[in-house]
Amino acid sequence: MPYGILGPTLAGPETAGPRPGAGGARLRALLARLLLEPGRVVPLPRLIDDLYGDDPPAGAVNAVQSNVSRARREVPISYDGSGYRLEVAPDEVDAHRFARLAHAGRDALRAGDPATASALLTDALALWRGAALADVRSAPFAPAAADRLEEQRRRALEDRIEAELHLRPSGDAVGELRALLTAAPLREHTWALLMRSLVAAGRPAEALAAFAEARHVLADQLGADPSAELSAVHTAVLRGEAAGADRRRLPAQLTSFVGREEELARAGAALRSARLVTLTGPGGAGKTRLALEVAARHPGEACLVELAATGPGDTARAVLDALGLRDNTLRDNTQRDNTPRERGAGPDTLDRLLAALSARPLLLVLDNCEHVVGAAAALAGRLLAACPGLRVLATSREPLGITGEVRLPVGGLPLEAGVRLFADRGAASAGFTLSAGAEDAVRRIVRTLDGLPLALELAAARLPVLPVDELARRVGDRFRLLSRGSSTAGSRHQTLRALVAWSWDLLTPRERLLAQRFTVFAGSGGLDAIEQVCGLGADTLDVLDGLVGKSLIERDGARYRMLSTIRAFCAAQGPAPVEAHAAHFLRLARTADAHLRGAEQLEWLDRLDADRDNLHAAVRHGSGGVALGLVAALSFYWWLRGARGEASALAGELLERIGPAAPAGLAEEHLLCRLNADLSGPREPGEHPALYLQSLDRAPDQPFLLYLSAFAAGPPADSPDDVVRVQESLRARLAGHPWSQALASIGSGWIASFRDDPGWAEREFVRALTGFRALGERWGMMLAHSGLAELATARGDHAAARAPLDEALRLAGELRSQVDLAEMLRTRGDARMRSGEPAGAAADFTESMALATACGAPEVVASSRLGLARLARLQGDPTTARALARTALAECPAGWYTADSVRETIRLELAALES
Repeated sequence: MPYGILGPTLAGPETAGPRPGAGGARLRALLARLLLEPGRVVPLPRLIDDLYGDDPPAGAVNAVQSNVSRARREVPISYDGSGYRLEVAPDEVDAHRFARLAHAGRDALRAGDPATASALLTDALALWRGAALADVRSAPFAPAAADRLEEQRRRALEDRIEAELHLRPSGDAVGELRALLTAAPLREHTWALLMRSLVAAGRPAEALAAFAEARHVLADQLGADPSAELSAVHTAVLRGEAAGADRRRLPAQLTSFVGREEELARAGAALRSARLVTLTGPGGAGKTRLALEVAARHPGEACLVELAATGPGDTARAVLDALGLRDNTLRDNTQRDNTPRERGAGPDTLDRLLAALSARPLLLVLDNCEHVVGAAAALAGRLLAACPGLRVLATSREPLGITGEVRLPVGGLPLEAGVRLFADRGAASAGFTLSAGAEDAVRRIVRTLDGLPLALELAAARLPVLPVDELARRVGDRFRLLSRGSSTAGSRHQTLRALVAWSWDLLTPRERLLAQRFTVFAGSGGLDAIEQVCGLGADTLDVLDGLVGKSLIERDGARYRMLSTIRAFCAAQGPAPVEAHAAHFLRLARTADAHLRGAEQLEWLDRLDADRDNLHAAVRHGSGGVALGLVAALSFYWWLRGARGEASALAGELLERIGPAAPAGLAEEHLLCRLNADLSGPREPGEHPALYLQSLDRAPDQPFLLYLSAFAAGPPADSPDDVVRVQESLRARLAGHPWSQALASIGSGWIASFRDDPGWAEREFVRALTGFRALGERWGMMLAHSGLAELATARGDHAAARAPLDEALRLAGELRSQVDLAEMLRTRGDARMRSGEPAGAAADFTESMALATACGAPEVVASSRLGLARLARLQGDPTTARALARTALAECPAGWYTADSVRETIRLELAALES
């Protein structure tokens, strides 16, 4: 929690992380007092009384105001004329969140839902970090408030223990209850809970002794007899009723249960409304452990049936054995015709089960059904139909497929829960402590292992011989590293390879083929792509359905993905169709590219986003010609998404693979690859790639080449008349290509602007805007609006600049084009600076720098920092201005036109500052 009083005072924005309230005792007391009533005005007179008591000093008002001013550096405090208010939601303060959770837990307990109550109350109590208001107890308001909070804590602890006694009677809480009674010996409900816990632990004599002690304390201190509740528990102990023989046939667990609170609640809720719930998921996801925790919290009898070593003909017998029922087939193993009876398959087995369970309320946990799924489904169906008090909780890598079955998928743990599990198991096996220095390594381990609990436990088991950093470095070779687990676990749970191999062995030949070929997809794949790449034709959907059902592949909306652990195993079973994958995504990229220059731009951007990993994998692994085609087709997409860093890296890798010379027939694609590679700075000197455009006698196959080359080369250095001639010649060559013609007008507009001909520039920008509007193309409209705004700003008409600039920003936001958004913000910052809005200008320059840094546009970062330098100069701070300008020059790259232009502007600014 970012704010707290359940322990030392915490006050600080969540983004900075919780930290103790800064300053002295009086400042911490002020913060703590406001935290007691977040979002509400505390009148100034009451605040002074609470902080200083009945005899405040003469300067109390000023002292409070001074402390508020200091506190405002860390927390949002407002003043409404009568008092101060902490502007945070109550749920951001640990005490108020605790109260809400504790109240909800108590309500759940009263409603007969101890599982929910236990979860809520556990979360509530976890918010306590020590004694309430621990560091401000000397403040006049604190003792009473702390006592009230401590009382709430004691009630919540009692409620949690009561909920757990309902779920799983045990003596685990005896120590906590005795500690409670040491602090508050007159709490009769606590004495009653202590007696019940002792009886649950098999210690009824100690429970009777506790009653005698309670009666003595009450008589001695209050002169009162025990309450009706305490007397009733005493009577139940004397009659032997309170012990309530536990009829749960569930194994005791040796380790803590970590990170499945949400799934635990969902499974418990599903069992209250359905009679068959199946936990499905890949091997190692923790389905069995989750099922046991659900069963332990289920009110009533529960029994685990382990089917891992059972054959299809033995499922009914396994249930009989687990329930401890005598089977007549043990004594009579022959049928009436004196032929041997098949073990466990005779009618007597099922008949005895039906008879035993027909009127018996029971939760039956059928564990590891995947290899006997047909037999398990048939048995569960018969039992559920004939036994109305029966509920079945199954675990399997595929569902049982029975009508009425509720399927709950169980996947890897979320990152934070996976870190907690690893740390917990590491502490047990090697005394591991999750320090700040080790946390990054643990996170890498959790991500690499997909958060699978078994894999994390196997990894933690290596900590006695490997430091965590080395473990994180080696965990990519997971099957070799995680080859030794608990000697008490089943053989298929002792190594990660054995676990995945168990799933592989259950597949049909066609399922194995699709699983092996699916590994070519990076991240995930859509059904169309899987059909076209994996080569199973019309069978693809049915085979894919089988793999999803068996938890080898997961469905995520309309897409399919495979856990990296399973992917690594399947990839080792045979070659992946790399060229088919690259060819498919080249077709997708080319189809999408045409749509990016029209009204369907946003839809196709999203479609490319969904397959971004696959597209990039195809560039890396496809043949040279296919990879060049992909770079060319993706150039405009990369620009729109602000992926200049990725584009440069991918294109650079490809150039190293192909070499400096363009393959036959791929001159344009090779040029685009060079231009993309050079976005992070020219790699080698030589002929400028933009010179290729001079030989064009038609529109390029990839129209974005026009923009990217101009971005690199800048306007021609000819006379104005020559520039007009060049532009008109280019326009003629682009006839019949509306998008390219509109883009050429953008170029003409900027050339006119550089030549100080605003009239020509405005006509060209308007012409471009008309062309892009006709196409419905947002990026081009954004460029045109930006050009018109800059013209208005240059002539000092800031009011006229606002509308086109706002429209350009809106379009950049729609496109989620980070580079362009950074450029637009820099432009607006310039406009605001010139129109006398320094605060707004500074905000725009700062945001522009952040966006440009994130998407790899160093010249935009430098240009925005230059804006801050100019702003500092205008505000009379030349020292800061010089420092900012020098930093901007140092970080601005060189070698292409836009960057060189920014560098020249920075030098001019520095010269002005130095003079």
